[in-house]
Amino acid sequence: MKVSETFVSLQGEGLNQGKPCFFLRLAGCNLRCAWCDTEYSFEKGEEKSVDEIVKEISESGLSYVCITGGEPLLQKKELLPLLEILSAAKISVDIETNGTIPFSELNRFASICMDVKCPSSCEVSDLSLLSSLQKSDCVKFVIGDEADYMYMVEVLASAEDLKAQVCITPVYGTETKWLVETIISEKLPVRFQLQLHKELDVK
Repeated sequence: MKVSETFVSLQGEGLNQGKPCFFLRLAGCNLRCAWCDTEYSFEKGEEKSVDEIVKEISESGLSYVCITGGEPLLQKKELLPLLEILSAAKISVDIETNGTIPFSELNRFASICMDVKCPSSCEVSDLSLLSSLQKSDCVKFVIGDEADYMYMVEVLASAEDLKAQVCITPVYGTETKWLVETIISEKLPVRFQLQLHKELDVK
C-alpha cells in the first residue's frame, strides 16, 4: 500500500471532530481540486504492508482511525484486508473520499465521509454515490462562495433518499459570517464546521 504519511492528531472535521485519531494518509489522487491542501500526497509515498500499518495503529494506543488521502479508494483492493483486521479488533474507522469511486462494499467496515466537490474546486463528484451512504456516514461540502452554496442546496434538494448527516466547511481563509447567517436563516439541517486542526495549528 502506498502511504503518504501516518500521524496522530485530533480529527479536524466530520462527525468525529475533536477526537484523538490515528491518521493513515494514502498517496495518489484522481482529482486536482483548486484549494487542495494536501498536494504533497499526490505522488509522494512509501510502500507499507498491511502488517506494518496495523503495528503502527496498535502502537498508537488509539481505537479510532481515519483513512484519507489523496484519494484512498484508489487503493481499495489493498484496503480491504486492513479494514477486515481493524473491524475484528473493534477499531472504529472513517474513510474520507472525494466521491468518484464506489464504496458500498466498505460500509460494513467503516464510516464514509463523502466530500462532494463544489464548483470552486473545479472538480466534480459522482452524485449517484450519495444513495450508498448510510446513517452513520457523512457528506461534506466545502464552500468557497455563494455559487458553491447554491450548488449544495440543489444537490441536497435532489437527494431525497439521503441518509447521511451533512457537514458544511468553508474553504480555509474565506469569509464565514455570510455562510453562518445563511444556514441559520434557511434553517438547514446541516452541521457547520471550521477545520479544527487548522484553527488550533496542529497537524
